[in-house]
Amino acid sequence: MSHAYLRAGLDIGGSKILAAAVDQRGRVVETLRRATRTGPEGVVDTATEAVEALGELVGGRRALTGVGVGFPGLVDADRGDVMHAVNLDVTSRVPLADLLRERLGVRVAVENDVNAAALGTATALGLGRAGVGYLSIGTGLGAGLVIDGRLHRGSRAAAGEIGHIPVDPAGPLCNCGQRGCLEMLASGTAIASRWPHAEGGGPAAHLFAAAAAGDPAAVAVRDEVAGHIAEAVRLLVLTVDVDAVVLGGGVAEVGEPLVDAVRDALRRQAAVSAFLRDLDLAGRVRITPAGIPVAAIGAALLVPAWTAGSVDGVVPGHPDDRSGELGRVAP
Repeated sequence: MSHAYLRAGLDIGGSKILAAAVDQRGRVVETLRRATRTGPEGVVDTATEAVEALGELVGGRRALTGVGVGFPGLVDADRGDVMHAVNLDVTSRVPLADLLRERLGVRVAVENDVNAAALGTATALGLGRAGVGYLSIGTGLGAGLVIDGRLHRGSRAAAGEIGHIPVDPAGPLCNCGQRGCLEMLASGTAIASRWPHAEGGGPAAHLFAAAAAGDPAAVAVRDEVAGHIAEAVRLLVLTVDVDAVVLGGGVAEVGEPLVDAVRDALRRQAAVSAFLRDLDLAGRVRITPAGIPVAAIGAALLVPAWTAGSVDGVVPGHPDDRSGELGRVAP
């Protein structure tokens, strides 16, 4: 089937690349997966192959007017360079956007994967110009921010790095060098260290299943972790007053039981604070829709679908969204 004016979005992970062809309204037309080859050359080769294969599914690569990449490491979005992605064996600076542009002949935008997922989540949930905090709960903990319908990175791309806010001076040492960071208490890694009983399945799923079955030890760990995730929600609301905090990442695959536990923790916190009650933090918590490749969608929306302009990054329908001004994107 042939489609016009599509953008490719790539969600690059340590084991796989998920590629999606996305139309100008943020709707997914086709998807595919490829196993990721590591190292700078391996990442570029795999990404190129994924885009070429995706192009064949939508009537040829010329139907793809640009490529956006969500990358799990440090990203210089202005230059399109990436670095420090240990799981991909990318340690030094790699000009990923330039390398892919040379291979594919279209405009390429690169963004941190959590930021890309924030933009894709706001689009998938139809949140328009609402303020959205996408809370990624996986191996680590971080947030992506969409403010007034536009991706917000901060002056040094550090906006949303709430996982490295210390909340317990006596807590465990974090990889960042600080002690008691929120990431060490409210992440998949934190769950695995507190609940090492899982066999086969993920620790988070095992923990919540055991808690639902009435295991008192599991209930205690679940409630403690949910309380720390609630702290992250509170931080996002009290710093940028987002309309919605959307839980995502591997731990969020637990689904509604996670949302319920976090909302319960927020209600307990609000029970002793009229200030928090008036802010209705529990009512702002949502979860990423299952089965929707939000990081790939957000990555695709970073690339303008018109002939001139810089990296985009707005929710479709925003006044600054020019997705209706379609034209071939120049390399």
